[in-house]
Amino acid sequence: MRHIISVILENEAGALSRVAGLFSQRGFNIESLTVAKTNDMNLSRMTIVSSGSDRELEQIVKQLNKLIEVIKVSDLTSQDHVERELMLVKISSILKDGIDLKELVEIFGCKVVDVTEKIYTIEVSGKTKKINAFLDAFDAANIIEVSRTGVTGISRGKKII
Repeated sequence: MRHIISVILENEAGALSRVAGLFSQRGFNIESLTVAKTNDMNLSRMTIVSSGSDRELEQIVKQLNKLIEVIKVSDLTSQDHVERELMLVKISSILKDGIDLKELVEIFGCKVVDVTEKIYTIEVSGKTKKINAFLDAFDAANIIEVSRTGVTGISRGKKII
């Protein structure tokens, strides 16, 4: 099962490495990782997406809580939350199979952020499924380059990490 784990930790050198190391030591692949400062310049928020059983991920959460620089850990998967990912994708303006790029951009609620003679750069944001569906709408030969941020998430309502 896919889990989205949110971690608040001290903003210091080596913290990211220790958290990532915890996953690799236990044989877990990190599918997505985002890290940035929070509104408190001394703290960072890390969002990790990994797959495993509920029991296995529960053990990792317990291990994360033992790290000195970790302030709080929350498995967002088990609660009502909002998640988003951002992708920039370069697509050839010469499309095959009668695909109308402008129509797809509108359907998916995307934004064209750069246009050259032969390439459109498109910004897509939303859930991972939406981003994957956008990519699947094109022949692989039309996709020139993809850059994805990875998932970030936050609990809904008053609940905070």
